[in-house]
Amino acid sequence: MNMIMLLYIDPGTGSMLFTILIGLLGAGYYFLRDTFMKIKFSFSGGNVKNSDKDHVPFAIFTDSKRYNNIFKPICDEMDKRGQSLVYMTAEKDDPLLNEEYKTVKTEFLGEGNKAFAKMNMLKADVVLSTTPGLDVYQWKRSRDVKWYTHILHAAGDISMYRMFGIDYYDSLLLSGDFQTQQVRELEALRNLPEKEVKLIGLPHMDGLREKLLTAGPASEHETTVLLAPSWGGNSILNKYGKAMIDALIATGYKIIIRPHPQSFVSEKEMLEPLLKAYPETDKLIWDRKSDNFDALYQSDILISDFSGVIFDYSLVFDKPVIYTEAKFDNGIYDSWWLGKKEWTFEVLDKIGVELTDENIENVKEIIDRCLTDNRFKEGRDQARSECWANIGNSVTGTVDYLIEKQKSLHA
Repeated sequence: MNMIMLLYIDPGTGSMLFTILIGLLGAGYYFLRDTFMKIKFSFSGGNVKNSDKDHVPFAIFTDSKRYNNIFKPICDEMDKRGQSLVYMTAEKDDPLLNEEYKTVKTEFLGEGNKAFAKMNMLKADVVLSTTPGLDVYQWKRSRDVKWYTHILHAAGDISMYRMFGIDYYDSLLLSGDFQTQQVRELEALRNLPEKEVKLIGLPHMDGLREKLLTAGPASEHETTVLLAPSWGGNSILNKYGKAMIDALIATGYKIIIRPHPQSFVSEKEMLEPLLKAYPETDKLIWDRKSDNFDALYQSDILISDFSGVIFDYSLVFDKPVIYTEAKFDNGIYDSWWLGKKEWTFEVLDKIGVELTDENIENVKEIIDRCLTDNRFKEGRDQARSECWANIGNSVTGTVDYLIEKQKSLHA
């Protein structure tokens, strides 16, 4: 037993050792490659041509398929323009792997550290990603990549990434001037060179907006409340459970409950008793669809834990929200360096009302106030103007930027 204890490595130490190992393997790879090229050069009398058969002009890297709503439109536009692009994913069931493109290639890199190890030796002109932590953790800058560009995957503060998450990108595609200010302040505090910044908008929100415009106005219906919690111990269904559902039923409004997909996998002990206690009726619907558009479209107000869906709902669908207390300790995030309240939390009480232990019994009164008080509409308009630049044109803006950047690297 003592020997087993001595051999045990905690997860944090294991991750650190793996990061060191990846760094050593990368250094070894480049050393052996450079040595081979020198030997080849000397034997050829200096007449060696560098082979770039593995080099690609554009690459997209994603660690999760949940960012398909960002990258699929970009892949579609790159293929439409005949641009050679490799889409690289760390998830083997990523739907984009099944897409048939003419000039866009899709590739599964392997999961976790396998994906990062391959990215560390990538040969490309421009790499686009929404994954933070470049050159901080396992994902290192490749010597054979000329330019790394980061694109946002949610509205809000870019300073709410973990510390140093975007420090080593060459450029950032943002959606609001306040984000640019945050970046410049962080660069000044850390003595970093200024990154290239461009306001291009939010592809995933543009996609929702386009879908909404296509669907047109919702048909006349009774007031409908959407309860769409996240999952985990602090989520609404875990925290309030039957009390929340009872309070909503008592309003007399139609209720759509959309549990987080992970709840059906990891929280069956919590969820199954609720499903049994509250069977579906014409006033109560349990929504299990993979796509959340219909639930967002058919409802009039959203109740959710603090998450990105709050901004998707309020800014795209222009509807009010009720949110649970946002417990956010910024001690490990970039915003700690800035020493000021995050934009996200400054704007929350302008677009909706916080749900607490004290006011849950008055949820009908809160719903009615959110639906009728014009100040929430004004708050949504203000938030939209501050965090969603270039509405409707983010994909073309992104692709234009990538193509022009790649050309400039060869000028």
